[in-house]
Amino acid sequence: MRAARTADRLRPRVRLVGGALLVGTGLGLLGGGAVAALLSVRVVRTVFAVGALALGFGLLGWSGSIMAGRGIETMHRYMDTGSNWTEASSRRAMARVGAAGAGVMLGSGLVDAVLLG
Repeated sequence: MRAARTADRLRPRVRLVGGALLVGTGLGLLGGGAVAALLSVRVVRTVFAVGALALGFGLLGWSGSIMAGRGIETMHRYMDTGSNWTEASSRRAMARVGAAGAGVMLGSGLVDAVLLG
């Protein structure tokens, strides 16, 4: 019974990160393949670096949301900013950014290894 509850809680998280990873991989494959066909290896490796940058930004933003999220929510309520920003929505967004960056890294790395290697 406990395993079923754990699986029910993990399913939306896996779907969120997995979907962003698939989208990022597709972008990396398509973008890296098009760039490889038109330009050079250096540009495909630049696409990989951009994916790494997105992964790093997503990871940093995700951890920042966890550390400062409740304080920022309290500040928005106290100052009556009318913002819809929440810690949970920020964590979800940063998880998507990070997973998409990892996917771009994976896709462009595959293009580099298969087409250019």
